[in-house]
Amino acid sequence: MSQVLITGATGLVGDRLLRMLIQEPRITGIAAPTRRPLNDISGVFNPVDPQLTDALAQVTGPLDIVFCCLGTTRREAGTKEAFIHADYTLVIDTALTGQRLGATHMLVVSAMGASTASPFFYNRVKGKMEEALIAQRWPRLTIARPSMLLGDREKHRINESLLAPIFRLLPGNLKSIEAKDVARALLREALAENAEPVTILSSVQLREIAARETD
Repeated sequence: MSQVLITGATGLVGDRLLRMLIQEPRITGIAAPTRRPLNDISGVFNPVDPQLTDALAQVTGPLDIVFCCLGTTRREAGTKEAFIHADYTLVIDTALTGQRLGATHMLVVSAMGASTASPFFYNRVKGKMEEALIAQRWPRLTIARPSMLLGDREKHRINESLLAPIFRLLPGNLKSIEAKDVARALLREALAENAEPVTILSSVQLREIAARETD
């Protein structure tokens, strides 16, 4: 039985994962701090504050597992600083909250191509976030690196709409992936026995894990 914390529960992957967590009998408690209230969700502790860090501070119960599904784009964030805050600072704040409350497994949605050496700003920030989490020395850390995510978003992303038909046809890790499959893979990994301290899952591996879960 596990107590979990999830951030990013209003997003594409996080919304699907939260609904799976609610239905999972091995999950006994869910804390989902958000910047705006969750809709049509019961049985979830949902502290709300426009500043997610302040919402995280309201989580006080013991934790076992932390999921972080936070993520935006440079365009949506508006500035580089705002993007770093959303995709780096708040991720680290989520992890620190989990450690403070005793969690031993951190699972985070990163991105394909994440690397501090990437020529692309987006991927460099993701790479720095991953390195910061690894430096925290979690007993277990799972990093998901999906390709382009598919699914209905509240906020329409023009680039994704234009590129989605192409990415559906690409091979291997380049092939787009359904957000629900990323969520399903994360839940399976969270509840599986695994002695590896750091696990990095490619988009192909995420699809494979999700497929096994539905068999």
